[in-house]
Amino acid sequence: MSKILIIEDEAPIRRVLTKILSEENDTYLVQEAEDGLQGIELVKNEDFDLILCDIKMPKMDGVEVLEAIKKIKPEIPMVMISGHGDLETAIQTMRLGAFDYISKPPDLNRLLNTVRNALDKKQLVVENKILKKKVSKNYEMIGESDAISHIKTMIDKVAQTDARVLITGPNGTGKELVAHQLHEKSNRAQQAIIEVNCAAIPSELIESELFGHVKGAFTSAVKDRAGKFEAANGGTIFLDEIGDMSLSAQAKVLRALQENLIQRVGADKDIKVDVRVIAATNKDLKTEIAEGRFREDLYHRLAVILIKVPALNERREDIPMLIAHFALKISEEQGSSVKIFSKQAVKLLQEYDWTGNIRELRNVVERLIILGGNEISENDVTLFASK
Repeated sequence: MSKILIIEDEAPIRRVLTKILSEENDTYLVQEAEDGLQGIELVKNEDFDLILCDIKMPKMDGVEVLEAIKKIKPEIPMVMISGHGDLETAIQTMRLGAFDYISKPPDLNRLLNTVRNALDKKQLVVENKILKKKVSKNYEMIGESDAISHIKTMIDKVAQTDARVLITGPNGTGKELVAHQLHEKSNRAQQAIIEVNCAAIPSELIESELFGHVKGAFTSAVKDRAGKFEAANGGTIFLDEIGDMSLSAQAKVLRALQENLIQRVGADKDIKVDVRVIAATNKDLKTEIAEGRFREDLYHRLAVILIKVPALNERREDIPMLIAHFALKISEEQGSSVKIFSKQAVKLLQEYDWTGNIRELRNVVERLIILGGNEISENDVTLFASK
């Protein structure tokens, strides 16, 4: 069923439009509103696939209604109904996001074609949203433990916002998976996610890496260069291992978060950026703050939402699923048949002390697949798991 709302102050026109649409397709469910305020209330409380809205109305004109609805539910296509003197206004509504406009009295073929096209567009928008929410298989979070289920729920709640997220947890737990899921389920998914490993960049180069530099800023700066924040404009920047960032770079990141402005090294010109910041660390930042190695004001800017990724030893019930996932993935990569792990082998792996977390588990599964038999047994685990 396609739900269509007609917002029109003239009752005869409402009746005619309702009759035309209802007779055209019995899957069209048509509702009416006699003015803009009533229409907006209906939109707040119900989902519609299309809105037909008159331009000249009392209380609120069609332009005001269009602007209000685009703020509430921007995905609903709106077709404006214009009188003879409203053509210029109708064109203006197209600039404001209206799907199309039709003139009074409506031409039957044009009306029905416009309605069909608008409903097709709504369907495409819905399908696109569903696709965005399907995260790339490269960044799936495998597991059904309470801890992982809680993280997945958090991601679904937070992803559609621009709230900054600080992801904590030991090395090898999959903090980058959380960051990628937050990005891929967000409205920024069509833009880039730029990853920066703060621990891998020398402290003297981190500012240039993040903010760019101008020619001559330092000895090796032979030309202007944009930084990661500029590259992530419109998208997401993922600052991994942010606990290893120098204090001077922290000060500049803080300004970028406060003012959405950055400055290339050696420049005096500000550059405006629109970037969502996600950070991760394996350190206890409150201890780092107490010992003067991390700025408290930056911590509070970053930690709007805190997501703690547990160590693998804290979610052992997920290990059988992880083994099956890695076994399938590794066999696909190697072009070989999938090897089965016996119940005893899985049980042994569940009892293992995973100091290296998921990264270590994957390595062990790969080693067992390469060195073990067609079915990975308890003996295989004993022989090869700890090597």
